[in-house]
Amino acid sequence: MSKRVWKRVYAKLDLFLLLLIPLAWYVVFKYVPMYGLQIAFRRFNPSLGITASPWVGMRYFSQFFDSYYFWEIIYNTISLSIYQLAIGFPIPIFLALLINEIQHKRLQKTVQNITYIPHFLSVVVVVSMLNLFSNVDYGIFNKFLGVFGFPAADYMAKAQYFQTLFVFSNVWQSMGFNSIIYIAALTAIDSTLYEAATIDGCSRFKKIIHISLPGLLPTILILFIMRMGSLMEIGFEKVLLMQNPINMSSSEIISTFIYKNGIQKGQFSYSAAVGLFNSLINFLLLLFSNTLVKKFTKTSLW
Repeated sequence: MSKRVWKRVYAKLDLFLLLLIPLAWYVVFKYVPMYGLQIAFRRFNPSLGITASPWVGMRYFSQFFDSYYFWEIIYNTISLSIYQLAIGFPIPIFLALLINEIQHKRLQKTVQNITYIPHFLSVVVVVSMLNLFSNVDYGIFNKFLGVFGFPAADYMAKAQYFQTLFVFSNVWQSMGFNSIIYIAALTAIDSTLYEAATIDGCSRFKKIIHISLPGLLPTILILFIMRMGSLMEIGFEKVLLMQNPINMSSSEIISTFIYKNGIQKGQFSYSAAVGLFNSLINFLLLLFSNTLVKKFTKTSLW
């Protein structure tokens, strides 16, 4: 590098030293473990180590693709991911717009706090609540639906209700926290735009359509691209806690499959191959969504 560049680095040396800490963490915990991905192509034996384990090529990938449960797991993962994206992605945006439109500051803070609180509940607590609410004898779901003539049922034990319970409980738990970044983006919009719209006689709805949403659009697109890059990554903890032998046909996804085969059964190479396949799909979705958004707008990750 030129002397001029070194002088600029030296002038802000303290900031660059602070940057070394997260950079080191990222390298150690994100890039170094990639060395172990080769076990997906080896018959891994812990006593031999990674490099000494015999090379088997695409054997474990073929084993997964040819298995009888392949299409069921793929369907469950994709359908749950799309369901969660379709419901869970826009709701924080609507919530942020709603909070932004509340004129009374105390009421605005109250709504924010109420919607934030569920985020701090553990997954175990949320699943326990779902079990209680689904109870046939005293569950809230059955009490409410019973008013409309629906028969009592244990919804946690029915495969057809698994995805709905998972998605809407996730929305309830995370919508307040996920709306924070949209609220921050709304505060960055020039207030003179709203004042000019008021003078022109625009209603509050028109201000949202023509000022708030366009101001949020770059943030929405960036978060959408990032969400597409992790579309197949569904937190397996909650799915695993909600699983039971009755709803397994709709609750078994790639994440839980990897956990059961890799951790519980010790099939490290097989689970690594499935995990690598899942990550490859996420990577392709990230490239596709970024290219698509960049083609139609000026916003993109790169």
